[in-house]
Amino acid sequence: MTPKGLDKLGLKNIGKVYYNLDYDEVIRHTLERGEAKLTKSGATAVDTGIFTGRSPKDKYFVKQPPSEKYIAWGDINQPISKEIFEELFDIAKEELSGKDLYITDVYVGASPSSRRSIRVVCEVAWQAHFIKNMFIRPSEEELENFEPDFTLYNACKVTNDKWKEHGLNSEVFVVFNIEENVAVIGGTWYGGEMKKGIFTMMNYWLPLEGKLSMHCSANIGKEDDVALFFGLSGTGKTTLSTDPNRRLIGDDEHGWDENGVFNFEGGCYAKVINLDPDSEPEIYAAIRKGALLENVVIDEEGNVDYKDGSKTENTRVSYPIEHIENHECTLMGGHPKNIIFLSADAFGVLPPVSKLTREQAMYYFLSGYTAKVAGTERGITEPVATFSACFGEAFLPLHPTVYAKLLGEKIDEHDVNVYLVNTGWTGGPYGVGHRMSIKDTRGCINGILSGAINESEFETLPIFNLQIPKSLEGVSTEVLNPINTWEDKEAYMENLKKLAGMFQKNFHRYDDAEGAAEIAAAGPNV
Repeated sequence: MTPKGLDKLGLKNIGKVYYNLDYDEVIRHTLERGEAKLTKSGATAVDTGIFTGRSPKDKYFVKQPPSEKYIAWGDINQPISKEIFEELFDIAKEELSGKDLYITDVYVGASPSSRRSIRVVCEVAWQAHFIKNMFIRPSEEELENFEPDFTLYNACKVTNDKWKEHGLNSEVFVVFNIEENVAVIGGTWYGGEMKKGIFTMMNYWLPLEGKLSMHCSANIGKEDDVALFFGLSGTGKTTLSTDPNRRLIGDDEHGWDENGVFNFEGGCYAKVINLDPDSEPEIYAAIRKGALLENVVIDEEGNVDYKDGSKTENTRVSYPIEHIENHECTLMGGHPKNIIFLSADAFGVLPPVSKLTREQAMYYFLSGYTAKVAGTERGITEPVATFSACFGEAFLPLHPTVYAKLLGEKIDEHDVNVYLVNTGWTGGPYGVGHRMSIKDTRGCINGILSGAINESEFETLPIFNLQIPKSLEGVSTEVLNPINTWEDKEAYMENLKKLAGMFQKNFHRYDDAEGAAEIAAAGPNV
């Protein structure tokens, strides 16, 4: 089958076109071209070169009407002129012209009323494999009439020698022309750049249609009750949403439209550093033929050493969601019953679970809090608070309040319960206390999903005004109110006030936003 619209790509003297290769073919191409190695599990493994993560400082949008009035310009969404974009597009097209190309047509968004048709053009076989894994794969019949809404050109082998003259960050570029429905990547081979580039576009398109785009995982229970899990890296989002009693809708990117929740993707992109078959059996079992490992260390026999982070701590695997046995085959669910915000609080002051009001939900959504422990090589043991609006600020082209407003409206419309779950420390801050036990965290999640938490009697956490259950089946009563786990109660209150101050300082960024004062009132009050 030949893709439609080759003449519209703007490329000259295209060689062979490998179009939507099946898994056997794309794996054969990666191996024969020396791009990948075969592992003992049957998965293939590639190195992504010097870039083993995204390059956020090299991401730009063409500043032009009408999109310029919607985009929240700043460090995350940097402007570029149409003239410079055209120069970068030209060098990318020159790189891809006269080459054998991999063209992969996919869908993003499982909901028919919200999905987009995406075409990815690249010259590297494993990148076509990555796209096939990560997005929704059209049927043969759908491919016959496929017309892309958006095209991504991956010219990873070319760099921009004129970057200083252009006033850009580096020779790498990830540029979006919204009006032309085109994105262009140059200078970086990292697969996640394509994944998050398309996610960024969904975060632009959907809210303008009154639909919420979300950086979260989602699962669905036996009663078809949907739960959403928001959380930054290290909070347990993937682990806690993978539940043998609930079908996985998706692990990372979702939309919420008039029909309910739906996965943007058709695959998963999991971290594999220190991957252990006992603690994460589903992910471990998913690493088989069709899966694509990135930047892992392999011995001569094809054995993967998941503990080895010598190339990067950000070792990854992509695989089609069908590799997860207990997945929801439609990639969709109804309107959610429960929303869970996950925070790994290294200050040890937040309760393991608390129920939020609508206003509190919007406050903690806009805050997007977790805490990281600083590297011991610098001698720092103090926790570092991290705030990322909507738990995914790096991918939001619109102002964060646009997403928060939509969330508030949907919570009201569908009477959704929202909870804050602390998967971090208890009994003291990092270095004094200990990490919340997975048993207690699972108990909190189970209490939320079963509805048992709603039968609890609640008490109020001072300063933060969070509602804490006094008892919950499966959770140690002592840990529910965090002050009870601290020997030094005065130190607890000092740390609680300290964290509250950090929240308040962060939230001042929204002082000029419409309705922000009302939302801020739902936050901590020192």
